[in-house]
Amino acid sequence: MQNLHWTIPPILEGHHVTLEPLQPHHGDDLLAAAADGELWNLWYTSVPNTESIRGYMARAMADREAGTAMPFLVRDAAGEPVGSTRFFRMDPVIPSLEIGFTWYSARVQRSALNTEAKRLLLGHAFDAMGCSVVELRTHVMNHRSRAAIERLGAHFDGILRRQMRMPDGHLRDTAVYSILDTEWPIVRRGLDFKLEHGGRA
Repeated sequence: MQNLHWTIPPILEGHHVTLEPLQPHHGDDLLAAAADGELWNLWYTSVPNTESIRGYMARAMADREAGTAMPFLVRDAAGEPVGSTRFFRMDPVIPSLEIGFTWYSARVQRSALNTEAKRLLLGHAFDAMGCSVVELRTHVMNHRSRAAIERLGAHFDGILRRQMRMPDGHLRDTAVYSILDTEWPIVRRGLDFKLEHGGRA
């Protein structure tokens, strides 16, 4: 029997954050979130600006239609847009997926919002979708992102050299991390502990 969690994008709600399925009209919300910190200027990641937002949204919607991704708009406790994230490279046969395309407004980085967002995403992937493994990748030079992933308790699998081409043309070396379903109970406990004690990731 098909697991409908692989076809129906969820709304994930917590105390600090809500992740809702990204919609075509959310482009302005993403631009407003990215403006806090002018995140499009970060050379080691891909955050949309006014020139790239249409392509960014089109790809997200196309991947969702193909059943390979579930993109989310991230809102803070007040309902203000503060970023985006997504499930992608979704493979229900293994079953596995990757959490990526993640970026947040400068004001909520390294906050309880980030911790809770990862808790909600991982909880849905393992507990609802039944994943055997969840992968997280980032630019090898994105030290802040790598540190955040490591604080989750993810296992460092290695570096894929020249794995993808970035918008500015350079070839990215990609740091790869993963969490197995057998590791999830301990990772979950660690995230819950963080949230109970201030939540900073």
